[in-house]
Amino acid sequence: MRYIKALFLAILLPVLLSGQEKAYLPGEKVNFEIHYGVIQGGVVSLELSADTFRGKEVLHSVLLGKTTGMADAVFRVKDIYESYFEPSTGLPVFSIRNIREGRYTKYNEVIFDHYSRPDSAILTSDLTGVHVTEKGIHDILSCFYFMRDNHFPYHEKLKKGDVITINTWFTDEYYPVIMRYQGTEEIKTKIGRVKCLKFNPVTEVGRLFKTQDDVTFWFTADRNHLPVRIRFNIFVGAFVAEIVKYEGLKYPLEIRGKDNNH
Repeated sequence: MRYIKALFLAILLPVLLSGQEKAYLPGEKVNFEIHYGVIQGGVVSLELSADTFRGKEVLHSVLLGKTTGMADAVFRVKDIYESYFEPSTGLPVFSIRNIREGRYTKYNEVIFDHYSRPDSAILTSDLTGVHVTEKGIHDILSCFYFMRDNHFPYHEKLKKGDVITINTWFTDEYYPVIMRYQGTEEIKTKIGRVKCLKFNPVTEVGRLFKTQDDVTFWFTADRNHLPVRIRFNIFVGAFVAEIVKYEGLKYPLEIRGKDNNH
């Protein structure tokens, strides 16, 4: 009976979610600047486009982060994450991690199979081989698009301290993303004042972070649920990635004050 239920859900899930209103469209692009205090140390871009993978239509997200200026001369970082995911379910079918941080480089491809087994997903990594994991697993990019569609629209029901958990495959291992809701907050950005949903992803205390709440995300509280600021509190200070430009949003961004993008 358990396997029959799992198979039933696997077949119906794409149908049930296909009619759901999406928070994004192909063509969405967001640019961020990274600051350490008053010093700009890098840029980040996040783009979404329509694509195909093995003959099937997918959405293709690319996150590119790199150092600039003096920071690039010292650290020379260029990290690229890519996710190909199903438009109907939001589940990933293929992901790429391509990073260069100083002399350290790592390239990893993972193929996701969500349908061959009724009770689990099969992941195939070019570095570590085949892994059998739980149904509905995401990569680190697709999980945030999934949250924008399936969790953030219902933020009125969330109370401060409530947790959203999505299981992902990240850095070639199982990694649960745990987002703790901190309420709403209006923040000032270069594009204007924006009302946001504020979350603290639970971080691992140790080499970089002093507490589990040393990373904070701000997503717009409108229908886009667009990421507009990320703050990292680490032992040597705080890094902030903040939106400076956007285009191709599905809905008009709800901004107070001047919007220089249009």
